[in-house]
Amino acid sequence: MKTTLLWVGLGGAIGSMLRYATTHFIAGRITQFPSIYGTFCVNLVGSLLIGIVWGLSERYDWLSPPLRLFLVTGLCGGYTTFSAFAYENVNLWQTGNYGISFIYICASIILCLGATFLGLLISK
Repeated sequence: MKTTLLWVGLGGAIGSMLRYATTHFIAGRITQFPSIYGTFCVNLVGSLLIGIVWGLSERYDWLSPPLRLFLVTGLCGGYTTFSAFAYENVNLWQTGNYGISFIYICASIILCLGATFLGLLISK
């Protein structure tokens, strides 16, 4: 368990630094709503990367469990939690759990936006 946490933590740290660097790079080149474009790009790239890593690891079985945790949960998860959200929903679709996926998507969007708004209200 300790080794697993270290792999995930290392990947998460690298992913978080890459997220900051990516959004900072994009924000320096776009004048209107730079953070939105940065976040959008990070989410898009992170979702693409998690799909590629996931697909290749299943197709060729070339990733050991610790390396897969490092790349998928750590690196991609640290780069963007949206990639994990996308990964989980694709898993639900592939297993035919469309209703649960729909509820998860709607609840995540509505409740997380609501929780953020509530947090702002509480803090003021």
